[in-house]
Amino acid sequence: MSPSALALPHIARLHAYTPGLQPAEPGWVKLNTNECPYPPSPRVVEALRREIGDDGAALRLYPNPRSTPLRAAVARLHGHGLAEDNVCIGNGSDDILNLLVRAFGGTGPRANAAVPAAAAPAPQAAEAIGFTLPSYSLYPVLVAIQDGCAEVLPFDRSMRLPVARMAASGARAFLLTSPNAPTGVGFTNAELEAVLAAYRGLLVVDEAYAPFAREDAVPLLARHPRLVVVRTLSKAYALAGLRIGYALAHREIIDVLDRVRDSYNVNRLSQVAALAALGDQPYFAALIARVQATRDRFARDLGERRGWFTYPSQANFLFTEPKNARGESGPAVARAAYDFLFARRILVRHFPSHALTAPFLRISVGTDREMQLLSESLDAWQSTPNA
Repeated sequence: MSPSALALPHIARLHAYTPGLQPAEPGWVKLNTNECPYPPSPRVVEALRREIGDDGAALRLYPNPRSTPLRAAVARLHGHGLAEDNVCIGNGSDDILNLLVRAFGGTGPRANAAVPAAAAPAPQAAEAIGFTLPSYSLYPVLVAIQDGCAEVLPFDRSMRLPVARMAASGARAFLLTSPNAPTGVGFTNAELEAVLAAYRGLLVVDEAYAPFAREDAVPLLARHPRLVVVRTLSKAYALAGLRIGYALAHREIIDVLDRVRDSYNVNRLSQVAALAALGDQPYFAALIARVQATRDRFARDLGERRGWFTYPSQANFLFTEPKNARGESGPAVARAAYDFLFARRILVRHFPSHALTAPFLRISVGTDREMQLLSESLDAWQSTPNA
């Protein structure tokens, strides 16, 4: 018997999450994984050097198991009456999402007494995890890992939030990326409150890109005990390589997450780096403004390309539908543009598996120089007769 045959049947059928390409060699213009194009605050490097010291002796010790100082710092940062017991720290926001699916997903109708009474979904609700499509493609993988069931609500091209369908959902928890990935479309707090007013499950608003948006859901937490807000320091704080994320929620929901997370889920260097990054808000604000300015300039560049449609973005990327020299668009055209850029060592992202996303390319916001190189390459592609 093959060793892999010993795996659980649902794991044997599992299709793993596919991350964006991470080239090992230099020389690429990397605009495919929504990383920050600039380094983190200098305080991060200073804090890491202090923690490591001359001999690295601190590394022999386990980290703070609850990331307690970091929980307190996150609560202070967001305000709105949040305290340390409203925060859970994760090994990236993906860890938080995994904990949420692990704790609240399932396959049968079983009430969960660990959820606060005011937040508990109706006992007859199925233990499905709901999400929109297109959205973050990790969600269905996390559900499949648990051998769970999913309730999928499709977007149409308008990308209007399906408020009524979400409110009527029987899912035990619903994952919503706002601003949406991969389109960059943001949803308003008024829309979220309309969902929360009627939906009986846990609404998880995945705000990986909220620092670049006009509005975020944090102010809603005080009024809605079934709301969870998930954040990451990968994008806006330029710490993707250290994997730090967190959840903001009712303290009883945080208690549930603490029951299922690994005891030492965030290493000591990540905790130190996150504290230093959060402590330099002037640097953070300047970085956000810089990325937003580049995003908006490049959006205008795309708008000047005849016939191209680009979603209005509240994230650090743009989702655009390229047209070739003959004015054609569609999945094959998007793929041709992707291949042309790849040949020039420019990485963007193409999502061919869904009808709505297949005609588009997702382009991360890079430096002004990188965006200029991309613009020139798109000009060259459009001028190619067989593009």
